[in-house]
Amino acid sequence: MGNRVEEFNEFRSRMNNRILGIDNRAIKRFFGVDTLTYEPGALDSRTKEMLGLVASMVLRCDDCISYHVQQCKKEGVTDPEMHDIFSVALVVGGSIVIPHMRRAVAFLDELNERGAA
Repeated sequence: MGNRVEEFNEFRSRMNNRILGIDNRAIKRFFGVDTLTYEPGALDSRTKEMLGLVASMVLRCDDCISYHVQQCKKEGVTDPEMHDIFSVALVVGGSIVIPHMRRAVAFLDELNERGAA
């Protein structure tokens, strides 16, 4: 398949460290809010990650899609549940979501091949 998962994780980690090293309070606060948003609250983290995946697909952000696919797997979301998530994104976002769904399925397949969760 390739090493898209490794490349994604390495780049994301390196650039997050670089960005968070910038002395800018607004950037740091936004990253903090992003982290806090996915913590358990009225909704559990698993549900929030599934919602994040749908939103990312509709907004057509491949990096966000990859991140949320990986987080969903870590939260124990099954492949059939992922397929339901993809179908919701298609209905909400329309056919423009199809190319992003292809990349999401490829990323999911690579995670599954690696046994990564």
